[in-house]
Amino acid sequence: MRLQLALIVAIVVAGGTALRPSATAAMAAQNIRPQQPTDRYATVNGLRLHYLDWGNSTRPPLIMLHGIGRLAHTFDHIAPRFTDRFHVIAVDMRGHGDSDWDSAAAYLVEDYTKDLEALVAQLQLRNLTLWGNSTGGRVVQVYAGLHPDNVAALIVEDVGPERPRSIADGFARQVQEDAKGWASEDELIAQLRAGNQGISDDQLRTYVHFGTKKGPDGRIVWKRDPNLAKGFVETELWQYVRKISSPTIYIIGGRSTIVPPETQEQLKKAINGVQVVTMPGLGHYPSQEKPDEFTAIVNGFLARR
Repeated sequence: MRLQLALIVAIVVAGGTALRPSATAAMAAQNIRPQQPTDRYATVNGLRLHYLDWGNSTRPPLIMLHGIGRLAHTFDHIAPRFTDRFHVIAVDMRGHGDSDWDSAAAYLVEDYTKDLEALVAQLQLRNLTLWGNSTGGRVVQVYAGLHPDNVAALIVEDVGPERPRSIADGFARQVQEDAKGWASEDELIAQLRAGNQGISDDQLRTYVHFGTKKGPDGRIVWKRDPNLAKGFVETELWQYVRKISSPTIYIIGGRSTIVPPETQEQLKKAINGVQVVTMPGLGHYPSQEKPDEFTAIVNGFLARR
């Protein structure tokens, strides 16, 4: 028993964080090699961005971009499923996680896109597969419209070209509520569990572990710029989406209202050959609720392109 525990503890990431036993067990059940990324940094547009490099640099790049208020580690549960075919990179967007905050609170979708453009240029990446969920999904749509010659495939998770005022105002209220913080990681996890049914405890713990820090008063606070809300505004991106020419799939949570049926129909008219797939009963992050099913959909899409 002591030897088994030692072996689990010995699995350490390049950045110095141990892989949780529960994550190891889940990967073993899926015949996925236990793997952790390397922490890397790049300075773009005057900001130091943190990203996770999952290795396999000889393969085509797959860049993952998270949603508002989240971070690169929220892909930890699913990124290893793609490292045999791709050089997987997950980015902490400006103002999030271990990336710098912008002093001017420049957090529009276009600001995040400029960072992606600069990072891709600095790392000399070509033939990109882009995957974004929520706000990250808006960013990859814009990039794909601006750089159709450099995008091999586009995966957009439960988000479209439009962000209505109701969604923007909701996040601003959430930022205000979160400002007081939490007494412990466990207290925050319990709160998240109540509002994120279907997402595993292991994923919630990863999110909280990497996404929080202790504030001056010792309470746990999110590791993100409260001014993110200034850029999380009503948005319309159709001018970019209509220029997308790569194979594209939108994967929608059936319980989510972020991409209504009329928007899905517009997408089918705007992007030649686009796939729109709904995962019944799921919310805004279907890749977290049903990672096996989500992976199967993505694999099917990639096999056909």
